[in-house]
Amino acid sequence: MDQMLLISILAAAVTSGTPILYAALGEILAERSGVLNLGLEGMMLVGAVSGFMAAVKTSNPWLGLMVAALAGGVLALIHAFLTINLRANQVVSGLALTIFGTGLSGFLGKPLIGIPAPQTFKPVTIPLLGKIPLLGPILFQQDYLVYLSYLLVPILWFYLYRTRPGLHLRAVGENPAAADAMGVGVFSLRYLYVAVGGMLAGIGGAYLSLAYAPTWLENMTAGRGWIAIALVIFSMWDPVRALLGSYLFGGVDALGFRIQAVGAMIPSFFLNMLPYIFTILVLILATREGSRRGAAGPGALGLPYDREER
Repeated sequence: MDQMLLISILAAAVTSGTPILYAALGEILAERSGVLNLGLEGMMLVGAVSGFMAAVKTSNPWLGLMVAALAGGVLALIHAFLTINLRANQVVSGLALTIFGTGLSGFLGKPLIGIPAPQTFKPVTIPLLGKIPLLGPILFQQDYLVYLSYLLVPILWFYLYRTRPGLHLRAVGENPAAADAMGVGVFSLRYLYVAVGGMLAGIGGAYLSLAYAPTWLENMTAGRGWIAIALVIFSMWDPVRALLGSYLFGGVDALGFRIQAVGAMIPSFFLNMLPYIFTILVLILATREGSRRGAAGPGALGLPYDREER
């Protein structure tokens, strides 16, 4: 394969994987606290449309990003109220959130279809690093949100495994009764991490409408929220593995586009299926590997906590 083509595919893999990475990191935080959130697709869509709308009104993509994070956080708080306070089924609540977010984004975005974003997140080359052979064009000629994701992954890893608040987070997800007995606020922490997870999903959606494809299209996430949920399982709830997995999924997506661009005689519908076929295969392999190693998700994942039953 030509070197320039390989570099372009790998650079596109980073770009394509970034929105998935943001959503997956948010879901890792929520699931580590014991709350399963299947509403990522809806939150990403609402983040995409609200961020794009704010950017069009203000001509400031950073304000659009903040609005997208806020919108994703608000939807996540609805899920938190239903599952934490009312102890509703987390799967049903998450699916309802996806349906609600899909419909709401379609309604809000109808006047925005066909309008280009006045200001977007454009690639910015990092001095010196951007000139490193091979790695420079792939990793350091990206936009600010990609660079922000580079920082977010090690910060979250350090927070989860090397700090006391991270220990409290993992304790709440593993054994909320024991954490509660030790004075850890189970309900407040679950609210916090579900909300932060929703904000990151909203940012992932805004990346699509303000950087990846700077416009608004109905259902423009195209299943990336569901891929992010599968990626959480693949990554074993670890931010670093989520980073690698996101770029792997992004690479499959980018490869499909490049194959179409060179005019290969492969049906387009099959190429569009590639990321989702790959998702299913990876999910099967990750589940088998996790069973073989005895690795599993947080012990209280998906289970409502009732202090009276402690």
